[in-house]
Amino acid sequence: MASHLAQVVRTGRRGAAEFSRGYRRVAPGVLRASVGVVYLWFGVLKFLPGASPAEDLATRCMSLLTFDLVPPGVSRPLLALMEVAIGAGLVTGLLLRVVLAVFFVHMAGVFATLVLLPDDVWVHGVPPVPTLEGQYILKNVVLIAACLTVATRREDRPAPDAAPEAAPAFGHLTDAGPLVEHRSLTS
Repeated sequence: MASHLAQVVRTGRRGAAEFSRGYRRVAPGVLRASVGVVYLWFGVLKFLPGASPAEDLATRCMSLLTFDLVPPGVSRPLLALMEVAIGAGLVTGLLLRVVLAVFFVHMAGVFATLVLLPDDVWVHGVPPVPTLEGQYILKNVVLIAACLTVATRREDRPAPDAAPEAAPAFGHLTDAGPLVEHRSLTS
């Protein structure tokens, strides 16, 4: 009985190690596609008036950022189009450098809301507490971290600790390379 249990544990550890090695190879693509799906979903919601909980806040912030040159009736579909384009680019990997640049510009606008519309995103006090809308904005830190990982990893080569013969998933859909090139200290 004890030897059977030991065998099961060894098999489980080998399986977990194999899964881990395999997942490391595809992790940047999974992150990229996951953020892309979220962007597609939220972008499509902005095409439907009243469907996005962030719609009013986003359009008011865009009006402030553009000094009221872009009215809410125009900014909502523009934001929707931008988010859908970012999402489609992340899911497919096409024009990835451009898509990531637009993503980071979009995130700058999103986080500007925390400063430009403080009464909507913070309950003032010590410490300041984010409102539900503020929490909706702050969760984007995770999307930024995911896209930084995508931007700094080449998907057309395996991770440094991956098996050399392994081909990463999603790599065939990316553009020419990373935004930031990795260099070894020994080379």
